[in-house]
Amino acid sequence: MVGKEQKINIAQKAILFDENGKILTIRRTETAPSRPLYWDLPGGVVEFGENLKEDIAREIREETGLEVEDVSVFDAASGLNDIHEFWVTICYTARPIAAKIVLSYEHDDFMWVTPQEFTKMKISPRHRAFVERFITTNQHGIS
Repeated sequence: MVGKEQKINIAQKAILFDENGKILTIRRTETAPSRPLYWDLPGGVVEFGENLKEDIAREIREETGLEVEDVSVFDAASGLNDIHEFWVTICYTARPIAAKIVLSYEHDDFMWVTPQEFTKMKISPRHRAFVERFITTNQHGIS
């Protein structure tokens, strides 16, 4: 046992891509509890008892106002975060059905960027790894 309590936290993130080969990134507010003003992928913490695909669709809708289709598990990673909590993160790919973005209170800006541009932004190492793998596998024909 590492600490007083062993706990596994589960998060989900989504790489939303459009027909132009760009992905959506949203910026965390300066009051975010972790990584303020970092660029993020839509997603969040899995709620107890919730279906995983319904959960990621709900998180995307709550954070961006977008409905999505073609939701597929793309990758997963696990490890300790900056404050030594153990997290498992499931990453999906999905296509937005509509293009009108309505951000939640958790984010203050958004951009559609190429995957390569995203990897050069102020982002978490885990998000960088997901998008670098997305570029490498090029499973959606995006360059």
